[in-house]
Amino acid sequence: MSVGDSDVTTGATHDAHGGDDVPTVRVVLADDHPIVREGLRRLLDAQPDMHVVGEAADGEAAWHAAMTLAPDILVMDLSMPVLGGAEATARVQRDCPNVKVLALTVHEERAYLTQLLRAGASGYVLKRAASAELVHAVRTVAAGGTYVDPSVAGALVDGYLDAEAAAEQPQHDALSAREREVLLRIAQGFSNKEIAAELALSVKTVETYKARVANKLGLRSRVDMVRYAARKGWLETPPDRAQR
Repeated sequence: MSVGDSDVTTGATHDAHGGDDVPTVRVVLADDHPIVREGLRRLLDAQPDMHVVGEAADGEAAWHAAMTLAPDILVMDLSMPVLGGAEATARVQRDCPNVKVLALTVHEERAYLTQLLRAGASGYVLKRAASAELVHAVRTVAAGGTYVDPSVAGALVDGYLDAEAAAEQPQHDALSAREREVLLRIAQGFSNKEIAAELALSVKTVETYKARVANKLGLRSRVDMVRYAARKGWLETPPDRAQR
C-alpha cells in the first residue's frame, strides 16, 4: 500500500518461524535504499524468532507503517527522505508508544545521537556493525532493553558530560553491591527477566532494585542508566569488576 508519495510495503504473514513455542518479533524496516532493506529482510527473516512484516522507504511511510502494522520493532535509518529519522521516531513514540524504534545509521556524531535519544529511540546500531550485532540489538530492544552500539557510547557519554559538567554528580557509592549489579545489567541491555535469571532473583525483586537505583541516582529511564554506566566506564567492563 502507499501513502501519498510515501512508500510502504507489507510482508505476507506466515507461521514458519518457530511454531507456537517461540514468540515472533514483528519488524518493520525503514530505509530509502531497496537493496539495504532486502539485505536486512533476508537477515531477520532467517532468524527463528523474527519476521519482517513491512518496509518503508521514507520517514513518513515508517510512521504510517508503525500505526497500521503495529510491529514490535521499527528498524529505521536516520537519514530518511520526506521525514527525517529523528522526527519520525518522535511521531512513532507519540502515536504508537508500544512500537520500539531501533536506529540503524552510518552517523556516529553526537548531534545525531542526541536527536534520536530525545526522540525516544530504544537503541542505536551502526551500519558497519556485524550482522550478528543487529540481530542481538533487535532481541535486546524487543525484550525491553536498551541497546547502544559500543562505538556510539563514547559520543553519547561526551554529550551527557558536557550537559552536566557544572552539576553535582550523584554518588554511585550510595548503591549496594546488588544495586550496582542490577544497574550494570540494565545498562548493558538485559531485560528484567534476564537479570532475574542471571542473579537468581525474582523479576519483582529486580524491579525493586531498579526503582531504588533510580531514586538514589535521580535516573528516570533505562537510557539515563545507560548514560550513567557508560560515564563510569562500566559498559565494557565485566559485571564482577564494575564496582566503582
